[in-house]
Amino acid sequence: MEQSGRQLWIERWRCVAYMVALVTLWSDASAQIRYSISEEVKDGSVVGNIAKDLGIDKATLKDREYRIVGSSAEPFFHLNNDDGILYVSRKVDREEICERSNACIINLKTVLENPLEIHYVTIEVMDVNDHSPVFPEKEKRLEIFESTSPGARFQLQPARDPDGGQFSVQQYKLSHNDHFRLEVKERGEDRKMPSLILQKQLDRETMREHKLLLTAVDGGRPVRSGTTEILIEVLDVNDNSPVFTKDVYSAVLNENAVPGTLVIQVNATDLDEGANSEIVYSFGKEMDIHVQKLFNIDPRTGEIKVAGIIDFEENESYEIDIQASDKGTIPLSTDKTVIIKVIDLNDNPPEIEVTSFSKSVPEDSRIGTTVALISVNDLDSGANGKVSCYIREDVPFAISPSLQDNMYAIVTKSQLDREEKSFYELTIVAKDTGEPSLSSEKTVSVVVSDVNDNRPQFSLSPYTFYITENNGLTAPVFSVRATDLDDSDNAHISYHIPRDSSGDSTGLFLNINSENGDILALKSFDFETLKTFQFQVVATDSGTPSLSSNVTVNVFILDQNDNAPVILYPVSSNGSAEGVEEIPRNVNAGHLVTKVRAYDADIGYNGWLLFSLQQVTDHSLFGLDRYTGQIRTLRSFTETDEAEHKLVILVKDNGNVSLSATATVIVKLVEPKEAFAASDVKSAAKDDEGGDVTFYLMITLGSVSVLFLISIVVLIAMQCSKTTDYTSKYLQDTNYDGTLCHSIQYRSGDKRYMLVGPRMSIGSTIVPGSHANTLVLPDRRRASGEVRKLL
Repeated sequence: MEQSGRQLWIERWRCVAYMVALVTLWSDASAQIRYSISEEVKDGSVVGNIAKDLGIDKATLKDREYRIVGSSAEPFFHLNNDDGILYVSRKVDREEICERSNACIINLKTVLENPLEIHYVTIEVMDVNDHSPVFPEKEKRLEIFESTSPGARFQLQPARDPDGGQFSVQQYKLSHNDHFRLEVKERGEDRKMPSLILQKQLDRETMREHKLLLTAVDGGRPVRSGTTEILIEVLDVNDNSPVFTKDVYSAVLNENAVPGTLVIQVNATDLDEGANSEIVYSFGKEMDIHVQKLFNIDPRTGEIKVAGIIDFEENESYEIDIQASDKGTIPLSTDKTVIIKVIDLNDNPPEIEVTSFSKSVPEDSRIGTTVALISVNDLDSGANGKVSCYIREDVPFAISPSLQDNMYAIVTKSQLDREEKSFYELTIVAKDTGEPSLSSEKTVSVVVSDVNDNRPQFSLSPYTFYITENNGLTAPVFSVRATDLDDSDNAHISYHIPRDSSGDSTGLFLNINSENGDILALKSFDFETLKTFQFQVVATDSGTPSLSSNVTVNVFILDQNDNAPVILYPVSSNGSAEGVEEIPRNVNAGHLVTKVRAYDADIGYNGWLLFSLQQVTDHSLFGLDRYTGQIRTLRSFTETDEAEHKLVILVKDNGNVSLSATATVIVKLVEPKEAFAASDVKSAAKDDEGGDVTFYLMITLGSVSVLFLISIVVLIAMQCSKTTDYTSKYLQDTNYDGTLCHSIQYRSGDKRYMLVGPRMSIGSTIVPGSHANTLVLPDRRRASGEVRKLL
């Protein structure tokens, strides 16, 4: 009946422990919550609803990867991401976890991502009275001399109860007898040491053996107990026990002391003589085996020395039971406890653990952005366990301490720039304040991801290109190039020519390759129609949002010799280059017969015309000026000279591949009177026939003069606006010879240039360095003049 009631009480206690959870929330650096459960609860039992207690939306638990970090391979608890409830994973045995600690605490660290949150969960395991006190031996044998005086103390082996607190051993009970009483001495850590006290002299002749029953009782409800039988044999010899010279023995020992180090020496005396007074020292029979491996005692001198590795982090102090025994036939012994306090040394370097880490950091991250979270732990205590962290390299990152002990954050301390540096190796150094200090390092790699923050940049600005007229349409005529300091799509550049809203049609006859910037002409250019033009090219990257830049492209068309000379005079009524000239037979040598006039639409050498006699009846009669086209007589005519002469004049330009035209002049010799009459008739006819030619010549000469004056004004303005050391002076050739040519000279630096052409328009541009139609003259700089005329 009593057993049944006890079991019912235990079950009620467990039920109450399952249903009651004490939750305490406080604010430090992150949320912390506390639960308590009873040991021995079943697998799957609910510890608490963390999501509810912390106010976290359980629908976001999976996306935010809510988890327990730093747990062991076989954790006691697991977290359900569906409902945010913490469950028991396996049997929780308080005695296995915390042994005899007063409070059994399990600390869990939980992490939420995006944004990062850390919550600490403290679980207190409540003890249940599930163990009964147990003695090391079921039967204890003691040998006591009959001469032992009342009051003698005999230490007994204490019972062990794995439970803690009130459920540990609370009292001992001794069966009734006339010679012994029980005395219980309090020892640290809730230990009670039972001892038998002799209260009445023993008489071996009366009773040789005494049997006692020792019972250990815990504080549970119902109580649990354990018993051992004590068999006492009464001896009749050596009746004085050794006595220690000090009541208390204590010593201080540095951890990591080398084996053989003397800790302390104990000393005891015996009033007996002979072998009964010789004392042998040894460890108490009840001393922990682990402690016996750390120390040894000299049985003759009582010196206690280090035998194993002393680690402050494992145990801060030791209580060693020493027994002094004599060498009597029946030896007597006395027990004494030696307290050894271990002093901590700085023998543990800090341990660094990266608890959370971002794979990459955008280069436009704000200052103070968290890159990683690290925890640092030092097993030492005091100043030896106080740790500071820093980053060794000079990088735009810093260590920021957290309000939670031993937690740090790696944050950005200045603006990042991927184009300057895209990868960082951070060496995290954790250093304690011990003497000498110890440190540890951990390397963290940080990748800086690209943001579209750089516009494409053209290699030149503006671009200037020179192309010859009559260009081909298959190959690119020129190209532009831009680069972008960004990466990937942010650096992928496409090109296009914007259409001018003002109606400029330049972009209509150009096509640009959007991938490489090569520009194709959709038509052949004609210098005589278009001499220069300007357009814009826009380079745009593929970032989001995209960035772009534009550049101005100036294009100059260079002249080619693609126009043959045109004969202006003589011209017959049917349009052919033929004419008839009548001169008196009595003219002298040097008489001007006529002048062949021609025109070339090209400029420079391509438009510079030369005249030559291709065919003549008599080479001794007529001469031709190769520059002016004037035909003059070389001598006076004689009676034997023929009356009619045919002259074929070849007019050609000075292009690389020269083009030409021919004119035919028929010279008739007449008598002076006939020549005079014919000249009147001829002049009247010429007035009608040459009216059109004269009209065109007047228009041409007027246009050339106006354009030439405009060119002089423009060039003078350009000279005044530039700082380049060159001067330009222009002069129209006043010695107009009928070929409609003009020449211009200008100076650039140490060189002089001369351009030759039939006309100059507003659209014409003189570019220093473009020598397609330019003569380079030797430097003859004089104060008197820098402009020369080309005949």
